[in-house]
Amino acid sequence: MIRWLCPIALIGLVFASEASAAEEHPAAVTGTFSIVAADPAEGVCGAAVASKYPAVGKVVPYVRAGVGAFCTQHWHRPEWGEKALDLLAEGKLPEEVLGLLLRDDRDRDKRQLAIIDMAGRAANRNPANADPSGVYWGAMSGRYYACQGNTLTGRDVVVAMGRAYEETKGSLADRLMAALVAADRAGGDHRGRLAAGIRVAKKGVPGYWLELQVDKSDDAVAELARRYAALDHEAKKSRGKP
Repeated sequence: MIRWLCPIALIGLVFASEASAAEEHPAAVTGTFSIVAADPAEGVCGAAVASKYPAVGKVVPYVRAGVGAFCTQHWHRPEWGEKALDLLAEGKLPEEVLGLLLRDDRDRDKRQLAIIDMAGRAANRNPANADPSGVYWGAMSGRYYACQGNTLTGRDVVVAMGRAYEETKGSLADRLMAALVAADRAGGDHRGRLAAGIRVAKKGVPGYWLELQVDKSDDAVAELARRYAALDHEAKKSRGKP
């Protein structure tokens, strides 16, 4: 079981202009690590992400209640977020969604993508031609989750992320946070720790059930973890299952 003890966090500033700028430049490079996950029994899905890229939690992870979660990174395409979830909602399998997105994409070898539906079916796509600054990129998936990253300090980042999600007891949100913290502690993004975010959706609840963002910080994952620890929210309630 992964645990952390954190004091109540100070409220951070929101750098909305940086997020807007990122959304207007789909070819921007988001070196990052992220995880998508679903809990079919509870009807909950979510994603968490961290990076040196500013406001990364607003341009990489997308989740929708009753549908699933999707992440677009490296040469990210924010406009694919809702499109991918629309395709999932139509009944397309995760692999089909990735194929449709990449089929006519001239920069397909620069993309890193992850997707999961509410049945827990997950798929990853790593770049075949990541930028030289990537150092290490990779992905892994398991029961009802997929994790991935680029510009990482090494493979331990992805392995730690998957292990923490699998071994942490608690809700889906608890496990997403544990995975993000573990990946960060394993080295994370080799360029630094500027931003992090988590988004969780629940069937029957409009919009995001839970959303926390740290858009600019000297230690973004630690700050996000402090905010999460201080939060009183139903998404943190554990079913007592691993």
